[in-house]
Order: sequence, then structure tokens, then C-alpha cells
Amino acid sequence: MQRKDPVYRDVRYRIERPVFYEQELGRSQPGPNRTLKSIISAAKHKIRCSRSAAKALLFQFLPVLQWLPHYPIKEWLLGDIVSGVSVGILQLPQGLAYALLAGVPPVFGLYSSFFPVFVYSIFGTSRHVSIGTFAVVSIMVGSITESLVPNDNFLLPGNDTIIDHVARDKARVELVAAMTLLVGLFQVILGLVQFGFVVTYLSEPLVRGYTSAATIHVTVSQLKHIFGLPLSERSQPLSLIYSLISLFRRIHKTNIGTLVVSLVALVCLFAVKEVNERLRAKLCMPIPIELIVLVISTAVSYGIDLHANYGIGIVGDIPTGLVVPTVPDPNLFVNVVGNAFAIAVVGYAITISLGKMFAIKHGYKVDSNQELIALGFSNLVGSFFHCFAVTTSMSRTLVQESTGGNTQIAGCVSSLIILVIILRAGELFTCLPKAILSTIVIANLKGMYKQFMDIPVLWRTNKYDLLIWLVTFFSTICLNLDIGLAVAVVFGLFTVTFRTQLPHYSLLGQIAETDIYRDAEENITAKEIPGVKIFQSSSPIYFANAELFAKALKLKMGVNVDKLIEKKKKAIQKRKKGLHKVMNLAKIILAKTQKGSGLEFLTNAEGVLGSLKSISESIPQTPLTLRSLGLERLDFSYLILDFSAVSFIDTVGVKMLKIVFEEFREIEVDVYLVNCPSAVLRQLESSNFFNENITPASIFASIHDAVSYISSGQNSESSSLQEITAI
Repeated sequence: MQRKDPVYRDVRYRIERPVFYEQELGRSQPGPNRTLKSIISAAKHKIRCSRSAAKALLFQFLPVLQWLPHYPIKEWLLGDIVSGVSVGILQLPQGLAYALLAGVPPVFGLYSSFFPVFVYSIFGTSRHVSIGTFAVVSIMVGSITESLVPNDNFLLPGNDTIIDHVARDKARVELVAAMTLLVGLFQVILGLVQFGFVVTYLSEPLVRGYTSAATIHVTVSQLKHIFGLPLSERSQPLSLIYSLISLFRRIHKTNIGTLVVSLVALVCLFAVKEVNERLRAKLCMPIPIELIVLVISTAVSYGIDLHANYGIGIVGDIPTGLVVPTVPDPNLFVNVVGNAFAIAVVGYAITISLGKMFAIKHGYKVDSNQELIALGFSNLVGSFFHCFAVTTSMSRTLVQESTGGNTQIAGCVSSLIILVIILRAGELFTCLPKAILSTIVIANLKGMYKQFMDIPVLWRTNKYDLLIWLVTFFSTICLNLDIGLAVAVVFGLFTVTFRTQLPHYSLLGQIAETDIYRDAEENITAKEIPGVKIFQSSSPIYFANAELFAKALKLKMGVNVDKLIEKKKKAIQKRKKGLHKVMNLAKIILAKTQKGSGLEFLTNAEGVLGSLKSISESIPQTPLTLRSLGLERLDFSYLILDFSAVSFIDTVGVKMLKIVFEEFREIEVDVYLVNCPSAVLRQLESSNFFNENITPASIFASIHDAVSYISSGQNSESSSLQEITAI
């Protein structure tokens, strides 16, 4: 209960509102105490607080203003430049290649590698992640463009094999821009409402299973370029299976020249990547094999005209210069809103996981909500320049960190290299074979294929996580990327619910001469206390597991509580019937005595009848024990419920707990609650758990407190019994 005196209210007011206490106190006191000097001082203090709050908010929203003025040029600039050049060299072939995954012309991959990077460097809080194109997000975008803008819609009139690529690419670019705008809006809104915790529903096994399945999708989607086969795209459920069937049906039409170029490029890429990995400590920067393959293949293709002589598909015209910003078509939003949300969540999950990993390694913090905003603005701005959705690239981030990158200055340097390509050198890659871009995509998935090694590791460590991994993988393989992600999230939440329904229940024992209690089955030094059972549950108690909690409790007690209660009720009913028969017999005897039937010797029959009647009436009010009813008494009289692991309890759980108290009281067992969290106690109070039979005196702070209370009660009872015996 709170005190009402002015001193208490004044102190409480100062604690709750320390900033404006002085000026408000001065305002509330009229007369000479409120001088002009105090008013001016209060106003200055208020302005100073407002300025500091605004400055803190500005630094939180624009982190670049916080770290850029203190940038150590001598220590970090050289490392950032070297790192930026390395990432830029890697980003060029990846940007061109991932544009094919997204279903748009290669130049838009370069745009997506330039505009969003600058925006992230202003708003982002991670110093090491490399923003830009990424295979998983690109294939998610490509599955949507291929389903909503398929090739079949752009066949030329009178010819079922020739596609109007110009019209198709224009329609796909418009669709991608609209989707990127929605992705950015979703991420910004989620960040502003502090919804960064949404990524917690994407567990690591789920993300790794999903990206592994996406890797299979990416690989299959590139096989048509590797074999040089004109295959139609599919994006409905089981599209992966249909694509493989279609590929094998046309395998005899493989373009041999394209296949040879692809195999040679793959061998070179994998070989040099293996060298980079083995000699990582000795190389100052990885060998840029992607760029080398890109340049050599373009030169060879131009020199011997691979397209004309061998029918090998090439990239074609790559326009130079920056695109004019345009507003995406809002009429397309309704078609991609669901997919855009999925891409927003997946892209953020990849960014924040990598960002936190490197933040822990280098000793700084990443703001999860600000990362959502930064990534959202990157996509939002990029959508006006026809970029597709971007996120953090695993391979480029590793290169940026390992080559000495310390801040997003490295990202700006890499984007400047891309800008030079866009402005001047884009047309040099006109003769680049598409198969080379596909081989670059597949070679960069090498690290993600290693995620299949998670299966034996999870088998040994956690079967539930393995189940999540497998369900996520197969649902994404069979149902496509968007539906597969939804199924994976729902299944992941289901496993959490399922695990709370089957928690670990245990009986605790005391370790000798300590106040420590452990599972008596798992710890041989823990011994159960005679006459006391200590029961512990490892999960919350709510509607899904409340009944299971009660069943497990009764099972651990080693006695059929329901059957014992039923026996007690039958014994009481039987005793009532026996007394009723005796009373009827007494009434008959009394009647015959009064008629002179030879039973006059029962002179006190009326007194006997009255005594029997009073005994019969007192039975419902007199508590009958198990022993008095001829039933076997339990080997324990006290039950302690340890709620240390019960984080919450709902109304269904409260009702079940009240039933537990009542049932065990019926069989002469006192029940106590210990280690109750504050939230559980509040729920018990608000649910009217306590009454005249279940009082707050049943609650103890710890197991040892309850055991000490029980022991003291037993000692007092035994001493009283000894005194009575002595008398």
C-alpha cells in the first residue's frame, strides 16, 4: 500500500520524472520562490535535453554521422581501399550473373550492385557486410518474374519458338522494380515499428535448410545455360521436378560448344577457388578468378565469334550510362505483395546474421531495427533505378573482412568500380557467353553446398533441429521458395509447441548437507526426502500441455490419484449405507419394544437410536482419513511443485493447477509452490487462484524454504505426540 503523505509523493515524483522535476516544482510554487532566474535555468535545461535527444535520434537514424567524423584515416583507409577493390572485382561478375537468376538483363545486376551500396553506407550499422546481389534472393525474384511474366506471353505471331526479348525484358524490369519497392517499404516499416525481432522466428537450421534448397533451385535454373537448351521457366509447386524432366527430355539437343565452354570454366573456377581457400593465409587477396574467366571468355568469344560459329548464347547489348529514375507501377503491387514480404524477411535474416557474426568478432554492436531500415532504404532507392532486391552476400562479405575492410568505405570503393563499368566498360562484355555467367553462379554456391554437412552434425546433436532442416529443405524443393518458406516457419513454430507439450518432468532430491536439489534419477548424490515429493517441469503450463502436466505429475507420484479418490468416495458411501441399515434395524427394534414383542430388555433403545442418528448426521461434516476408511495411506504427505522453469501460465493452466491442489488435498497431501516467477504469481492472482483452501501461505521463495518449513512442522508434531504418550 502506498503512503499518501506529501513527502512520499514528492520523492516518488522525483524518481519517476527526474529531468523536468525542478522546473515543474518551481512552476507549482507561487511567490518569491519562482524567480526569473529559476525560470530561465529551467528553460535552458529543457532546451539542452531536447537538443541531446534530437542529436541521439539523428545519430541512431544516420550512423554515418557518428563514425565518419572519427574515421582513422592512417590506420583504416588503405585497408578499406584494398578491400573495396577486391570486392568490386568480385561484384562485377556476380552482378552480371545474378541478374540472369532474377530474370532481367545483366546490366540491371550492375545497377543493383551500385545504388543500394551507397545508401546502406549511410544508414547501416554493420562495418563489414557487403550489400548487393545475392543468389538466394535473386532466385526468389526470378521465380516471380518467370511465373508472372513467362516467355509464352511474348511469342511472336506466327512463330511458336521466337520470343520478343525486348518486350519481355521491359515487362520483367517493371515487375521487379515494383517488387523491390514493396520489399523496401516492408523493411522500413518493420524497422520503424521495432519489429527487428521477427528474424527470431527464422532459426539457424531453418535458414540453412532454406538456403540449401534455394541452392538446388539456383543450380537447376542454370543448367539450361550450361547445356545450351531453350527451356521454358516454371514457378509453380514441383517446378523443380518439372524442370529436370524437361531438361532430360531435351538432353540430346545439347549445344556441344556451350557445354565445353561451361565445363572448362567450371574446372578453372573450382580449381582456383580451392587454391584461394588453401592459401588464404599467404595471399594478400584472393585470386579474382571470376574476373579472369570473364575477361578471357569474352576475348575468346569475340575473337572466334562463338555465337555465329557455334551457336553459343551471349549476353548481347549492355547499355552504358546510368538509367533515368522512374516511379514503379503501383498497379503491379497486388501481384507481388506476398512474395515481397517473404523476400524482405529472408533478405533481412541473411544480413543481420552475418552482421552480428562479424560484430561479435570485431567488438562492436549492430542495431537490428536500424539494419532493417538501412536495408529497406537501399531497396527503396534502388527500385527507382530498376534494381532488384538486394541483401548481404556471404562470399563478398568474407572477402571484404579478410582483405582488411574496416568500414563501409570499402563498400563505397567497390561501388565506384561498378560505376566505372556502367559508364564506360559495359559494352566490352557484349560477347560474353551466358554459360560463363551460369558457371560463375554455380561456382559461388560451393560454400552453400557444404551446408549439407549439417545433417550428420544435427543428427548427433539435436533431432528436432534436424527435422526442421529437412522439412524446410524438402518443402522448399517441392513447393517452391515462397510457399516453402511459409511451411518452414509454421513447422518451426509447431515444433516449439510440440516440445512444450513433451517437456522433461523430474523428481528432485537433496544433495546431502546442502540446499541444492537435483534430478534424483540423473544425479546419484541427490536423495529424495522421506515423506516429501519435489516435482519439476521444464516448460510453461498452458492450454496445450496443462492436462499433460497433471498426468505426468500423477504418474511421477507412483500412485493412481484418480482411483484412490474414487475408492475414498466409495468407502464413505459404503459407511453411510451401513449406518443407514443399522438405523433402520434400530427403528424396527424400538417399534417392537414398544409393542411388547419380548424385547423389553432393550430399555434404552430410544437413546441408542438418537446416538446413531447423531453419528449419521455428523459423517458429512467429519473429515474421514484414508486410514479410518481402511485404505492404504501414501508414503508421502507433502508435494512441492518447482516452478523455476515455468515462464508463464494461462487461465487453462491455472484451472488445472487448482484441480491438482484439490485432488491431492483429497488424498491427504499438502501442496506447495516454489520458485514462482513474478509473471506467474500475477497470473495466479488475477485468475482468482487463491481462496480459503489455497492461500498465499502455500508459496515459498525456494525449495529449501519449503522443505525447512515442512521439517519444522514434522518435528513439532512428533514432539507433541511424545508428550501425549508420556502423559
